[in-house]
Amino acid sequence: MIPRYTRPELGAVFSEHARFEAMREVEVAACEEMEGPTPAELEAIREATFTVEAVAERERITDHDVAAFVDVLAYSAGPAGRWIHHGLTSSDVLDTGLALQLRRAGEVILPEAGKVVEALASRAREHVRTLCVGRTHGIHAEPTTFGIKLAGFAFEAHRNFVRLGRAFDQAAVGALSGAVGTYSATSPEFEERVLARLGLERESVSTQVIPRDRHAELLQAVALAGAGLERFAVELRGLARTEVGEVLEPFAAGQKGSSAMPHKRNPIRSEQVSGLARVLRGNATAALENIALWHERDISHSSVERVILPDSLILLDHMQQRVIGLVEGMLVDAPRMRANLELTHGALFSQRVLLALVSERGLSRDEAYRVVQRLAQQALDSGVSLRELLAADPDGEGLDLDAIFSYEPFVRYADEIVGRLEAIVPVGVSGA
Repeated sequence: MIPRYTRPELGAVFSEHARFEAMREVEVAACEEMEGPTPAELEAIREATFTVEAVAERERITDHDVAAFVDVLAYSAGPAGRWIHHGLTSSDVLDTGLALQLRRAGEVILPEAGKVVEALASRAREHVRTLCVGRTHGIHAEPTTFGIKLAGFAFEAHRNFVRLGRAFDQAAVGALSGAVGTYSATSPEFEERVLARLGLERESVSTQVIPRDRHAELLQAVALAGAGLERFAVELRGLARTEVGEVLEPFAAGQKGSSAMPHKRNPIRSEQVSGLARVLRGNATAALENIALWHERDISHSSVERVILPDSLILLDHMQQRVIGLVEGMLVDAPRMRANLELTHGALFSQRVLLALVSERGLSRDEAYRVVQRLAQQALDSGVSLRELLAADPDGEGLDLDAIFSYEPFVRYADEIVGRLEAIVPVGVSGA
């Protein structure tokens, strides 16, 4: 992934050196568990080193990156190098090393995914009773609260946090079963001991490669998490529009919104999250294509994974950082939210009028619907409030207009709804 989106923490996990280092750990652990090497040889194997440049130079001869790596490492170990890669095949080292990298990536990504949940929960509690309009199909529906909105995003972020944890766990699987997975040169016991050293689970049947549904599951979880971040970003973008103006992205001192128009404060961070979520979905599709390999193994998946695995995890990490910053720094304009509630001149109380006409005036539901539809449209067309129109209409006679046109019913359960966050982020956890 390009440096623009790469935090050092994830860049270090997926550097070329880190890839070879994970492979070195597998080779060393295998030597430590095999019969043959003497204590002195094991010490030489543990101290063997490589450089990315040396491997690349050797690969120009071998045209095989694992063979080149093994040659360089074995040469560094001296005579003891004869034990390196003994009884193993390339996929044993590649796939098990990849599992180590994925586990390390998860150790960086998962805590940040938790911070997304905490940030959303904190702002939800802050705005539990901040009235705003709810929109369906982009059209004003009924009032809600901004806290309820954010609580929904928090629960989704938590589901993605849990999904990511499961996905990383099931991908932390290694295999040292040799050519076509029959242990012809090793044994299941040897494999179990090596993987125990590395802290990895064993693939039940590896056939030489670890089945790629595991990696596809991880990238599906990543794509889902990205889609959840995008859903929040889309909401923020919609609320930031000039005509709405309810929420704005944080805007740093010295920041410029447009090279041509100095007044602009564009939602660029949210738009970036939306764009990168598309990349994650595309990469998840490529991971699905990687599942069907020929017979016991081919390498059609390998070139794809060199791109989609590091790129997807690096991008998700970047997007999480973006959203944490957006949630913590977004500017919420509660007065504008309240003002926007009045744009329909009370038409958003239409359901309450409908129910009152049915329960208090005895109209059928269809009759009541037609009355409210007529009066609401008149309010929208004329700018006269629905309350005034209803008060002057014979069908509104005797109705308790103060009760009908009260915002209280829309917020009376807000504390209870937002309070459900306690199950995932107890009050007092971080900034929540």
